Amino acid sequence: MITEIDDYFLQGCGRCARFGTEACSTRLWAGGLADLRRICRDLGLVETVKWGHPCYLHAGRNIAIIGALRGGYRLSFFNAALMTDPEGLLKRQGQNTQHPNVLRFATDAQVTEREPAIRAYLAEAMGYAEAGVAPPKEVRETALPDELVEVLDADPTLAEAFHELTPGRQRSYVIALGAAKRRETRLARIERYRSRILAGKGAQER
Repeated sequence: MITEIDDYFLQGCGRCARFGTEACSTRLWAGGLADLRRICRDLGLVETVKWGHPCYLHAGRNIAIIGALRGGYRLSFFNAALMTDPEGLLKRQGQNTQHPNVLRFATDAQVTEREPAIRAYLAEAMGYAEAGVAPPKEVRETALPDELVEVLDADPTLAEAFHELTPGRQRSYVIALGAAKRRETRLARIERYRSRILAGKGAQER
């Protein structure tokens, strides 16, 4: 992955073989990405590289991060639970994302068209950072699949380890098991995940 900010806009994030080629997603959306960068810098946000992408900070807190895909590009907000989204522009990044947190763009011109709103959304997020306002911690009850309940009831050691996991890690197993249609598949996955649960890891952690 890249470590220098200008490399992202010239060559890409460095995560795939398209890095530095005309096929890189950052080259496809060069105009729009440059406009997003300009707006963030105009507002005085501190520009850095995190996870191979341009990340913008204010008052010591992550505010937003730029990303590009083959089908479009985006500006994603941290602490999205605080955002009021008065124009209804924010979208959820994925089906398991709790709060709408992404401004999506499908043409280079859309950034210019939405510039006043983009500036207002960034200014709102910067205001929360300056004031030290953080989103409230939300406790969400996670309904466990029947097969997982059965296995945990029969295995106190595994049950103790599972309930010591963070809510996010517990939910990662619920999502992974929910993707399986057959009971036999879910049971097989639980057995495969046993060592990870005992190690205190989530379903996708190595």
